[in-house]
Amino acid sequence: MSFRPELRAPLVGWRFDVAIVGGGINGIAIARECARAGRSTLLLEQHDFAAGTTSRSTRLIHGGLRYLEHGEVGLVRESVRERRRLLQEKRHLVRPITFLLPLGPQAQRSALEVRFGLWLYRRFAAARYRNPAGDATAALERLLDSGERWRIFDYEDAQCEFPERLAAEWLVEACDCGAEARNHTQVLEIEVSGGQARGLRLRDCLSGREARIEAGWVINAGGPWADLVAQSAGLKASTMVGGVRGSHIVLPRFAGMPEAAIYIEAVDGRPFFVIPWNGQVLVGTTEVPDRGDPGQVQSSANEVQYLLDSVRQRFPRASVSAEQIRYTYAGVRPLPFVGHDNPAAITRRHFLRDHRQEGVAQMISVIGGKLTTAASLARECARQIGIEVEEPRGTAVVPESSAFNAALQEWAEATAAESGIPLESAGAIGNWYGPGRLGIAQLAKSDDRMRQPLCPHTHHIVAEAAFAFACEHAQTLSDVLLRRVPVALDGCWSEECSAVAAQRIGSALGWSELRVGAEREAFDAERAAFLQKPRLSVPAVK
Repeated sequence: MSFRPELRAPLVGWRFDVAIVGGGINGIAIARECARAGRSTLLLEQHDFAAGTTSRSTRLIHGGLRYLEHGEVGLVRESVRERRRLLQEKRHLVRPITFLLPLGPQAQRSALEVRFGLWLYRRFAAARYRNPAGDATAALERLLDSGERWRIFDYEDAQCEFPERLAAEWLVEACDCGAEARNHTQVLEIEVSGGQARGLRLRDCLSGREARIEAGWVINAGGPWADLVAQSAGLKASTMVGGVRGSHIVLPRFAGMPEAAIYIEAVDGRPFFVIPWNGQVLVGTTEVPDRGDPGQVQSSANEVQYLLDSVRQRFPRASVSAEQIRYTYAGVRPLPFVGHDNPAAITRRHFLRDHRQEGVAQMISVIGGKLTTAASLARECARQIGIEVEEPRGTAVVPESSAFNAALQEWAEATAAESGIPLESAGAIGNWYGPGRLGIAQLAKSDDRMRQPLCPHTHHIVAEAAFAFACEHAQTLSDVLLRRVPVALDGCWSEECSAVAAQRIGSALGWSELRVGAEREAFDAERAAFLQKPRLSVPAVK
């Protein structure tokens, strides 16, 4: 294996059947679909794969219960179908989770409406993977404001705690089928000649080298940057994307928090989530129009206060304070531009815009889309450029949690005994990597340095970082610790953790002290820009 990601072959003069601009979950899914069909495929990302909207989401694979309120039955059907497939295919990353929906006397939705919506939602889902909600319901009842009378409903959905890992696995699958993937690569221009997209001018942001490639099709999967990508082709069409900022706060697990996700109305009646996540509690999200630079998006103080107030008012016994917020993060949803400021009313469906009528044939822009439906969007996009794609076959059976956990425990015990990895580390690897865990186990077996934990507070080890550089297209320490092996999302992460991780990874991979220092400095800056400690100027509610 090579651990020197800076040595990337120049692309000068290459030709591809399909060039995809944008390496979020949608762009990666499209690249995977095209490569599977035998098309020469290039995937480009200006920063790192999954560093934008994908890693800044609420981390759910959900059918969209809320979409029923807006009559989007087709989107709900599509979502629950794709959710079932992900539960079958990526069981180590996508897990069933029970949701509790409390309804108080002041709720904007009636019990009858909720009952009907849940009945319809379950009918669409078809699959049975029900988790008992009894203990969680009792815990929530104790947590809620006892001054109100609550009715608590439950339903099943799914969670992907680390969509960054899902993106990494799909990326590897695309490249195993022949795709070429380049992160940290800027598209300078989409070249148009004779009314048709012909190729791209690129700059490798790591080496500074520029190149020109030819492409039969150009797919603009830039997400919130889609309008800027279209402009690089000389398109002067009306705005396609209406950015909507979604902010989240991350709290420690508070006393009484049930082992279930909670979907509850906020202080203004708008629904929000309170979700067990990564040993913490994830609260979100907001919906605020955002026309700024998606790369500089931050949660506003008002949004943070809104989420905090909602938690405190709904769960007064939790005694949550502003000082407990570990960090906040925000992302921009690339929703279709509709010209008004009511984000809740904007469809979550995706659209494929063919630019032929605007004078640029062989170019398509992807508008909208979400984590749950990325694979179905990719199949639709592949069909639109002439690739025959069949709908994947599956069953209505989702693997039972007990069977999956038993198999994982058996693998972890065998791997720990064979390679010398601590049992806890083998279990952590199995949870995140699925089939890829075998390569990591072999790396760990080869060198004592590879078996070291990445920091004193985690069971994840240096071999995972080495695997990310060698096999998952990581180029920087930030790519590893924030996305491939996202231990830096833990609440315990500190400057000490950054120093230890950089030193241990650098030692195992043969980095110079100069590179160790530079990688750590760049990582600390990127993490601080992504995961921010809020400074609240708005007084907290009593």
